[in-house]
Amino acid sequence: MKKKFSLSPEELEAFRKNGVAGPFDLYEADEIIEKYKRIRAELFDRTYASYGLDVKSVIAGYDRHLDVNDLSDHIMRREIVDRVESILGPDVCCWRSELFPKYPGDEGTDWHQADTYAHASGKPQVKWPMGSEFGGAITVWCALTDVTEENGCMRFIPGTHEEMIYDESKEMTFNPENVNNVERNGMKRGFFGYDYKNLQKDPDYVPDESAAISMEMKAGQFVIFWSTLMHSSFPNSTKDKTRLAYAARYVPSCVEIYPDTDVVEEYGSVVSLDKYGVVVVAGKDDYKHNRVVTENNRGYKFSY
Repeated sequence: MKKKFSLSPEELEAFRKNGVAGPFDLYEADEIIEKYKRIRAELFDRTYASYGLDVKSVIAGYDRHLDVNDLSDHIMRREIVDRVESILGPDVCCWRSELFPKYPGDEGTDWHQADTYAHASGKPQVKWPMGSEFGGAITVWCALTDVTEENGCMRFIPGTHEEMIYDESKEMTFNPENVNNVERNGMKRGFFGYDYKNLQKDPDYVPDESAAISMEMKAGQFVIFWSTLMHSSFPNSTKDKTRLAYAARYVPSCVEIYPDTDVVEEYGSVVSLDKYGVVVVAGKDDYKHNRVVTENNRGYKFSY
């Protein structure tokens, strides 16, 4: 059934071909400024965060929709969910969200894809049913600040989402010395202490950057893409402009999340999933293989 913000047939056809759609407007300029102020303030308070008070790694930015009310609202926004339903069908869960700050001088993110999300943990975190046509997740990447090539916008290679260039079952070892210290084609571009090149099926593979597009966005806009699409970001080459983005990840409710594990082990941290659960953002979950939460850790209810 077509919803208010569903992708048009032409948009859906283009998405299936390219693996990316947008940018789309979500928040007005004055609205995103106020939200940004509130979100920034709450991020420093980890009292209700799912992964504890003392997490220092990238995982500290995971799943803040489970304790920050503005982010709880964000993952449920109809402008987002209606479009995601167009792609995934009527029963949809948000299984993860991530904050992506890029401070002045920070490296870019190297080209990569994610299918099972085992690239950092060594264990599949997303398991589609046997025989599924697709894998990975739909990522909705929202700019909380203006995003430009200079401060680290996203880049995509359209049409690369149907073939995995990387083998996520191969070993990729975390090395904190790699942070801000890996260079690709004359540009600082790593992956939060990992080196994605270690997972390449063909060690000599070089992404065709001539086919890449840059996704510059205004604060309050978002872009949708398959996680299996080749994507990266530029470094933040500015001296005074922090880039902040928020990515929410969606799958059909038939997909198993964190199968056979009670912890997340990535980026040098190990955190318990005791306070974790997926959020049903559309339709229902009849499969019952994921823990579903209906309110965040502050008691704020998810509703749609």
